[in-house]
Amino acid sequence: MSTSKLKDFTIAQARPLPVIVLADVSGSMAEDGKIEALNQALKEMIAAFAGESRLRAQIQVGLITFGGANARVNLPLVAAQDIATVDTLQAAGATPMGAAFEEARRLIEDRDRVPSRAYRPVLVLVSDGQPTDDWEPAFDALNRAERAQKATRFAMAIGADADTHMLAGFVNDRESPVFQAHEARDISRFFRAVTMSVTARSRSATPNASAPLALADIPEDDDLGLDF
Repeated sequence: MSTSKLKDFTIAQARPLPVIVLADVSGSMAEDGKIEALNQALKEMIAAFAGESRLRAQIQVGLITFGGANARVNLPLVAAQDIATVDTLQAAGATPMGAAFEEARRLIEDRDRVPSRAYRPVLVLVSDGQPTDDWEPAFDALNRAERAQKATRFAMAIGADADTHMLAGFVNDRESPVFQAHEARDISRFFRAVTMSVTARSRSATPNASAPLALADIPEDDDLGLDF
């Protein structure tokens, strides 16, 4: 078998591993370098995913932002190696987190976007505030959704104003509780830990198995931002 045919065969056998980020882009994220750190962390995570071998798993990235009046699907699950650029996120307005939950539920339950052969998805929620819309019904619907129940769910609370109680209800891995970000460098550390968790799964012989966030393995050596 030629090298090109072998490569095509290998990639064809890889199963999707969806990673969906729900990112707060409300006005308060414009303070203390938070939105800049989030933009950089997202780009670094996607670049790392794009460099993975895709032997067993093809990492796909979905990005849902919530700020202003509603939520927006910035990336509707795209293979990481096919993402050339990511729009720079701007922070403004309120925190319509319920709208983001609804978009996430629609995306993760879409059989065309997430086929039955896909590995267990990863949902990552990032927020520095309190939901400003009627979020409870959408949150309950997400929690009841078949695939969302099975997904690995991580969350980061940025600063003292984040709704840590609600974020704790989102997380479903006891080994990976809500991560508290106190300064911009913590945003980078969180996304690097998510990257390590997902890539560990993609390289594993059993990509459906959980891989908790190994935050202790991420050095605190970034020189970013201020205290929130």
